Amino acid sequence: MGGLRRYRLLSHRHAFAAGVAAGALSVSIAACGGGGEPSADSNEAPGKYPVKIVRAEFPTDQRLGETTLLRLAVRNSGRRTVPALTVGITVGGEDGRNSSLPFGYRDPSPGLAQPDRPVWALAAGYPKVNGSSETAGAGTSSSKTFDFGPLKRGAMTEAVWKLSAVKAGSYELLYEVGAGLGGTAKAETTPGTQAGGSFSVKVSDEPPETEVTDSGEVVEIKGKKDSGK
Repeated sequence: MGGLRRYRLLSHRHAFAAGVAAGALSVSIAACGGGGEPSADSNEAPGKYPVKIVRAEFPTDQRLGETTLLRLAVRNSGRRTVPALTVGITVGGEDGRNSSLPFGYRDPSPGLAQPDRPVWALAAGYPKVNGSSETAGAGTSSSKTFDFGPLKRGAMTEAVWKLSAVKAGSYELLYEVGAGLGGTAKAETTPGTQAGGSFSVKVSDEPPETEVTDSGEVVEIKGKKDSGK
């Protein structure tokens, strides 16, 4: 689990805001067992595609400067190849929906040259498919929607983002799983239920205690946060 302290998978579903403008930050994920190539809208067969969210993990309690992993694993539980397994990510609330950043918000203060600000900073080379050292996938026309490529029957994709919290507060991080880029292919966990979910996360403004290892890496000192001192 990459040293994460606590996970909670929330079962409730959230509607994901559509029509978000493309912006400065783009992230991509690729298929694991599904080919990993972006799909063309013209080849997208319309319809409902059953999927199962096998894994959805993100720490619920974080601190400024702390590095954590977000993991999403989706299996094709239907009989047909999913044309393009996609994931849309946004921070909940109006400021999150208005931002072009999947892990960010739009600062409403007037006169800002760049109003889109991150809540989490994405590490270079991420996301990755679990078990691979390579950066995964391809982006889409929206910086908040990421294309896995086709996903064959029975195949599973697990993507991992490495994130560092840069803004304190309480947040809902929403994700929605799709089955195509053209809008006619829908991913469902049960009939009539859009595949997706959310994480409730609190980011404390207390930075983690860190130390420098012999190799020069800055790491968190474990076991001191709850000492009561």
